[in-house]
Amino acid sequence: MLPTGVKHLMIINVLFYLASIVVAKTNSIDLDKWLALFYIGSDNFRPWQYITYMFMHGSFEHIFFNMFALWMFGYVLENFWGTRRFVIFYLLCGIGAGVFHTLVTGLQALPVLNDINYYAANPSPDALIQIYNDHFVGKINPAWITEVTNAWRVGDGSGYGIMTTVALMQVYNQFVIGIPTVGASGAVYGILLAFGMMFPNERIYLYFLFPIKAKWFVIGYAAIELLTGVVGTDDGIAHFAHLGGMLVGLILILLWRRKRY
Repeated sequence: MLPTGVKHLMIINVLFYLASIVVAKTNSIDLDKWLALFYIGSDNFRPWQYITYMFMHGSFEHIFFNMFALWMFGYVLENFWGTRRFVIFYLLCGIGAGVFHTLVTGLQALPVLNDINYYAANPSPDALIQIYNDHFVGKINPAWITEVTNAWRVGDGSGYGIMTTVALMQVYNQFVIGIPTVGASGAVYGILLAFGMMFPNERIYLYFLFPIKAKWFVIGYAAIELLTGVVGTDDGIAHFAHLGGMLVGLILILLWRRKRY
């Protein structure tokens, strides 16, 4: 019920979580800055974050549900696969989820950066309002936009273009590419997909009440993540990282089946 791989992964996650609590109370170092995953374009990005981010969690609920899912589906897979393959699978799904999240972040950030560069070359009050409406609603105080554009229209306009471009870049660095990603969810979603593929007809009790076959459970979760990621909800959840973990898991299982690894 608690094989070696699952047990040690859970211990490492809990130790990281406890360390983050202690460090936060002492204000000795910002662990998120070093261990959470930042976009490659961020000044805080470090290559090792593709591994360390999956052991960091933002809250007790976050780590509890991830560890519960890791145990619930992971111990079955580890007993079926063996510890070595299970741990390799878990880590590769987590790394792949981080890489996939980086790619999606880049695709989402590129149009914003291009529009900022275009605005910097062609600044005007109307252009500032347009770029705000397109990309920065909820990220910049609208009262500031109104104040700047009104002053810009009645003044000589000197310096407003540079000032607002600098402000837009600061918001871009903070809210578009500067938000760190933490959590084992990408790796856990890979485990979930593997369980559904290895034991497709095994029944899972949704909310501990409603039985559903594992294959439909996995397909449903994947569909929800895809829909939520495409629509965009600003819920602070890296939905495409979850999908990335599932995608890497799918590729690994298909490769192992083909090579009989």
